[in-house]
Amino acid sequence: MRVHKLLAGMAALALVASPGLAEKKKKEDSLSPAAKAAREFNKNPFPSTYRAYPGEPTALIGATVFDGAGGRIENGTVLLAGGKVVAVGGADLAIPANFRRVDAAGKFVTPGIIDIHSHLGDYPSPGVQAHSDGNEATAPTTPEVWAEHSVWPQDPGFSRALANGGITSLQILPGSANLMGGRSVVLKNVYSRTIQGMKFPGAPYGLKMACGENPKRVYGSKGRMPSTRMGNIAVNRMTWMKATEYRAKRAAGKLETRDLAMETLAGVLDGEILIQNHCYRADEMALVLDMAKEFGYKVSAFHHATEAYKIGDLLKAAGTCSAIWADWWGFKMESYDAIPENAGILQKAGACVVIHSDDENGIQRLNQEAAKAQGDARRAGIDISDAEVIRWLTLNPATAMGIGQQTGSLEPGKMADVVLWNGNPLSVYSRPDKVWIDGALLFDAADPKRRPVSDFELGQVGEGDVK
Repeated sequence: MRVHKLLAGMAALALVASPGLAEKKKKEDSLSPAAKAAREFNKNPFPSTYRAYPGEPTALIGATVFDGAGGRIENGTVLLAGGKVVAVGGADLAIPANFRRVDAAGKFVTPGIIDIHSHLGDYPSPGVQAHSDGNEATAPTTPEVWAEHSVWPQDPGFSRALANGGITSLQILPGSANLMGGRSVVLKNVYSRTIQGMKFPGAPYGLKMACGENPKRVYGSKGRMPSTRMGNIAVNRMTWMKATEYRAKRAAGKLETRDLAMETLAGVLDGEILIQNHCYRADEMALVLDMAKEFGYKVSAFHHATEAYKIGDLLKAAGTCSAIWADWWGFKMESYDAIPENAGILQKAGACVVIHSDDENGIQRLNQEAAKAQGDARRAGIDISDAEVIRWLTLNPATAMGIGQQTGSLEPGKMADVVLWNGNPLSVYSRPDKVWIDGALLFDAADPKRRPVSDFELGQVGEGDVK
């Protein structure tokens, strides 16, 4: 009893000594149940249930190692154990006796390839209308929708991306019909019965935004705003103004109801949700950067960004990545000024480059897309090393997705997401030989049983094929 009295007295003294704390507690106690619910909601109602598949301690010996952070080691050794990268070094690196040794002489090792822009699961194969779940094209802004609620884990595209492209993590985005299309989700590329079983543990959400032709075409054709580029910016700004007001009211305890759309936008303003912005033209990207300054958020990456080469200095200053194709061009007016040297010019400017797919087939060939961009840069007199180009597919996308501390490079303590290639990954003739995710061997070209097959494919022609 004396102990309880002593503790109560100490708490009272703390409140007297900190009048601000006492006032805050009083204010919290005075909030209505509805206001508390609007402030203290569960920010993670669909938590990741991902569990790594079982692996074994493994040593990859004798390979050329690209560490994903710009480094290259000849005749290297990579040690994996407990789902993590244990050590990376040369031929003299000590290998514990209990490690399974993989002879990788003449082969190449990279971190797992990461696609920052995918629609697998939301636009799965077969590509039929019944599976078209990526665009909630019913209002210009729909930040309340979440891409994960459309992802079909049985999409055969996931296993093709793993086996043909070495994809170990990917971001699934809503489509680009809307100015604000909804939340993205980051996945580990593993088989699971549920989307929660694929969710990358601890990865932040993204908010997919779009500027340019798509929103004004979709909604202008419906006779509503926006129908112009100035309408795009106006609707965006009005929506961010509402979000700013909502956030202030929530902080003051003046909200009586929750709003899913505003919760997403407030999450962006709080720095918890990352902006992934579809945008082609340089002038529009510059406008979006100014809008981001106006409302106090950061654009993590511009996607497609075919004219990014014109504003490399602005992108570098903003710390904004450009997630681009190697050479897609001319399929609509805002892509007309695309050039194949885009990646090289951005790299020369010191800006962040990411090679992305936006395509269920392209995701299986990101290594080749990066090689094309490297070759185009070289022909323009911009020489970029193989090791640095690999960064475009690994650490750069991981950083832009908010998971760079966990994956994207071969560093001790990071996830053992690793690809062993049968040749230089920047060669058109090379393909994955083996793929590990969190230290588990999930694909082996020499073992047909190590080729993931979705339930949807069982018993069908081409089941689990690898081309």
